Amino acid sequence: MGVIRQVWPAGRELAEADLEQLYAYPADPRWVAVNFVSSADGAITVDGVSGGLSTSADRIVYRLGNDLADVVLVGAGTAMAEGFEGLRPDARTAERRRRFGLAPIAPVAVVTSGRSLPADAPVITRALVPTLVFTSSAAPESLRAAWTSNGARVFVVGEAEVSGVGVVSTLVAEGLGRIDCEGGPRLFGSLIEAGVVDEFRLTVAPFLVAGTSSRAALGGVVDPAALELASVLTDGESVLLRYLVKREPGS
Repeated sequence: MGVIRQVWPAGRELAEADLEQLYAYPADPRWVAVNFVSSADGAITVDGVSGGLSTSADRIVYRLGNDLADVVLVGAGTAMAEGFEGLRPDARTAERRRRFGLAPIAPVAVVTSGRSLPADAPVITRALVPTLVFTSSAAPESLRAAWTSNGARVFVVGEAEVSGVGVVSTLVAEGLGRIDCEGGPRLFGSLIEAGVVDEFRLTVAPFLVAGTSSRAALGGVVDPAALELASVLTDGESVLLRYLVKREPGS
């Protein structure tokens, strides 16, 4: 692991154990952390995928995000574009998850309207544990049945569109309250609109991309959600930011 320094709130070099504590999920019954990597000029993909922006420091915190989560939440378009096949923990991840009292393998939860997730999607057919598919009642029953026959657990949460609140509340009810959301932009936008995002983890990578790449969140217009800066790290190239969503008292 390269040297990663915390520059705020206090300057110090971080060992692996320090990073684990910093990126661990709180003891809350529900915590939704959203992870994105962005170029310095705001692009979130290169040639349609995020891999071209990832740096060594980003890969460390990305791994911590899903190593320490109960479930990895992703939009179907992103799952297909990025070639998601479910998680396959190595010995290091297995030991980390054991220490934090987590199940050996975190399942993937995929959000889809139906059109973007084929019945034989690798995120369903190649996953080591059943994938959770969240869709709306507008998705054809035949497609829902095909997802199920290929090994997925299917949840209908919403009529014309998938309900962000329904997705999160169902995951909590399933005992999967530590939620690592890895995009895409429309899923992130829907979670912002639903008011269920607790933390935003953003890596600013040292690249300029230009082009027409999408921004991190897309969707309807909402009142801006105020954020509180939680930590700033750097390896001398990338900047790793953690923001907490400010909540009104009692919310």
